[in-house]
Amino acid sequence: MSKNFPIFTNENESVVYNPDDLIDLFLDCTADGICMIDMENRIIRVNHVYTKIFGYTEDDVIGKRVEQITNPDLVRDIIESVKSGNAFPDMVTQRYHKDGSILDIAVSYSPFRNSCGEIIAVIAIFRDITKHINTERELKRTRELYKLITENTTDMIKVYSLDKKIVYASPSHESGIGYTPNQLIGKSVYDIILPEEKEQVERVCKRLVETGEPQLLQTKLRTGDNEIIYSETTISPIYNEQGVVDSYVTVGRDITDRVKNDDALRNLDRLSIIGQLAAGVAHEIRNPLTSLKGFSKLLKDTNKKEKQDGYLSIIMNELDRIDMIVNEFMSLAKPQAIQFDQENLNSILESTVNILHPQALLHNVQITNHYQNNDIDLLCNPNQLKQVFVNFLKNAIESMPFGGNVNIHVQRVEDKRVQICFSDEGIGIDGELMHYLGTPFYTTKDKGIGLGLTVSNKIIQEHNGTMRIESLIDIGTTVKVELECL
Repeated sequence: MSKNFPIFTNENESVVYNPDDLIDLFLDCTADGICMIDMENRIIRVNHVYTKIFGYTEDDVIGKRVEQITNPDLVRDIIESVKSGNAFPDMVTQRYHKDGSILDIAVSYSPFRNSCGEIIAVIAIFRDITKHINTERELKRTRELYKLITENTTDMIKVYSLDKKIVYASPSHESGIGYTPNQLIGKSVYDIILPEEKEQVERVCKRLVETGEPQLLQTKLRTGDNEIIYSETTISPIYNEQGVVDSYVTVGRDITDRVKNDDALRNLDRLSIIGQLAAGVAHEIRNPLTSLKGFSKLLKDTNKKEKQDGYLSIIMNELDRIDMIVNEFMSLAKPQAIQFDQENLNSILESTVNILHPQALLHNVQITNHYQNNDIDLLCNPNQLKQVFVNFLKNAIESMPFGGNVNIHVQRVEDKRVQICFSDEGIGIDGELMHYLGTPFYTTKDKGIGLGLTVSNKIIQEHNGTMRIESLIDIGTTVKVELECL
């Protein structure tokens, strides 16, 4: 073996190192901790990375026997085996830091031979993999936790690919909708929802892609037993390392019982409204009936065609008036299927005002519309929105026992949002009572049942809208509703 080793720094210069210098250079530059142990198990050399890993200084370990340094008993057996010519590469073990903390270490043991091939020492190479192992442990714990959650939760958890195919389904689907996970994997979302729900699902998925935010979806599903249930599902995007959505996770639950209860509350509230409006409707119909009776008698008593035509014209107008009142009243009373259609907002409001017109006349209240335009369309259930608007207008009328004005303002607040404000000049609501509003069966009225605002808020939420109430004593109350528009 040559005693000197030239290392070229450029074409014209070179630096010459002897073997000892090269060993020092190697020990100082390597990223691993290195420890050399002689044949008597004494530590004869360590590099600075070793001291950094284990917290010892060179003075702490040089000249010490291996067993004097905190190490597992297994190390002594390994060193003896290495002295016999064996090597132990890539061993993962745990060692102690000088401060007593436990380190995860990858270590390799190799015999160190002289130029004659004789083993004169043992080389141990150490790498601190504590962070890596801790990450793996944390990942394993997280996976076990997720597995525990998905296998024991009653919520139905699914993972969809970008093309809406199921790649994972939790065991809870078997008790939830009668399908095993294996039966669901590979199916499309459209295989389990009803055909009429497809448009709504596509609309929600589009909004999810546009906003990148989780979306709430309520759909009807067909179970393995061919039953129809209502499901409420949260859909969230899953991002890959590049920050691009590569799949979706959904968490759903059966809300059939809740939907039935909500329907019962709506019906109870609607029946309450109908009963309270009945007197006003009867009063409003009585006036044209009086006209009909009078002009029918005049028609009978005259033979002149001109007068007969005039009387018949008045009679037809009064009949049309009765027909309109009855139709608007019945639209509120008839059963309401949960189905969304494209409807004009102004038409819904006009219909609502017609329903409340008799009630407003009885209380000397004037309802005034302030519409900026007539082209605002909603994807909604018009009868449900009428029920909501009737609640707000009826509350406004009843808050003004000596008469007054109710103003309805409609304006776009964003590209696809519209705000409807119902303002009255009534007695207002005490600030201390405001946070109770919307609580089921809580009411400030003597004859109220306390469901109006509860049901209204629920319907607005189902239309992806919001409701806010502002009120001042003796000044009035304003209800602001925001809805999505087309």
